[in-house]
Amino acid sequence: MILLKNGLVYLSSEKKFERLDILIDGKFIKKISPNITNNSADTYDCKSRYIFPGFVDLHCHLRDPGYTYKEDIESGAKSAAKGGFTSICCMPNTNPTIDNISTVNYVTRKARDVGKTKIFVIGAMSKDSQGKEIANIGSMVKGGIVALSDDGNCIQNAKLMLNVMRYASTFKIPIISHSEDYSLSKDGQVNYGSISTKLGLPGIPTLAEEIIVSRDIMLADVTNTNIHIAHASTKRTVDLIRHAKKQGIKVTAEATPHHLILTEKACENYDTNTKMKPPLRTKEDRQALINGLLDDTIDIIATDHAPHSDYEKELEFVKAPFGVIGFESAFPALYTNFVKTKIIDLEKLIDKMTSRPAGIINKDIGKIEEGKPADITVVDLNKSYIFTEKEILSKSKNSPFLGKKFWGKIEMTICDGKFTWKI
Repeated sequence: MILLKNGLVYLSSEKKFERLDILIDGKFIKKISPNITNNSADTYDCKSRYIFPGFVDLHCHLRDPGYTYKEDIESGAKSAAKGGFTSICCMPNTNPTIDNISTVNYVTRKARDVGKTKIFVIGAMSKDSQGKEIANIGSMVKGGIVALSDDGNCIQNAKLMLNVMRYASTFKIPIISHSEDYSLSKDGQVNYGSISTKLGLPGIPTLAEEIIVSRDIMLADVTNTNIHIAHASTKRTVDLIRHAKKQGIKVTAEATPHHLILTEKACENYDTNTKMKPPLRTKEDRQALINGLLDDTIDIIATDHAPHSDYEKELEFVKAPFGVIGFESAFPALYTNFVKTKIIDLEKLIDKMTSRPAGIINKDIGKIEEGKPADITVVDLNKSYIFTEKEILSKSKNSPFLGKKFWGKIEMTICDGKFTWKI
């Protein structure tokens, strides 16, 4: 047994903090109340610490199978645990693609053996994520996938996307849309505008995202499907989602820490750790994402943890791959930039990193309640540090936040009643 004493505990049902003790017995939370005593439990004094539900990430890339030089399930799980995550959802753009029950079983078995975090599998919508033929969705659902996505790719054929939604609606699992019209994004490298002109790089216009977002919202309306917009990055995307929600369409959306914190100006020195899809956008787009977060148009925050090796990111900008990592930096970057600056309250931030994403995939996690799984993150909000490569357990170090000063140190992560990270 584990006993956490005197911590400021986030009570998900009441969305408030209260100084309490938590007794963990096996995989579950046995008791939450003041002044718990148990002589047989390992006791930890959390008097100056905050106790959150374990973070839930709806969007990450573990690169396993096929690209394990970038990341694998074990290294990704360790990285997630250090960042306070107890549940993560991995995208299917692996080699082979997670588009069949065999690959789903491989990931779930390996994740179970590692045991550092709960790993939920997202299955591909189309075979090999090529956007030509529907994948074996039914068998993957039986194998436990929690959502469907061709993330990393975008189905361009509206008829195929309609058929996928019709099929998925029978299983009541969400479709996660990577929204990109390739005829518009083409060989773009950064946001289309003054910065792309200044850098002499091909640009990716906001319309490349917004046209697909609009299409998929309409298809979701017709099919009554739960559509989730991944890594929203533009003002018009936020407006489209806000309007759709008012119409009663089943749409949810996420933003990433990097799109919420950074703008296209971060690319000015050709740092490939600022190269991602969708690209970093303008100050106006960033503010729209923040406003969307505040009014709940943007439901959750997801990392889009996308590891790449050093030698790949050391290529010149146009040849380097898109994507940045995010497990270890997610909470401290968001806390530092939004909570300490009083833009977002801590309760809302925790809600968008725990129970909200859990609800989208219909999992009873991301809450601190008696009888619930003992998935807990303990944080020292008064601890500051410089985020360096030494802070990163991922195989890859491609973070846009290297060298930044953060507040909020993850001291303990407990998943299913076991320590998966402890300073």
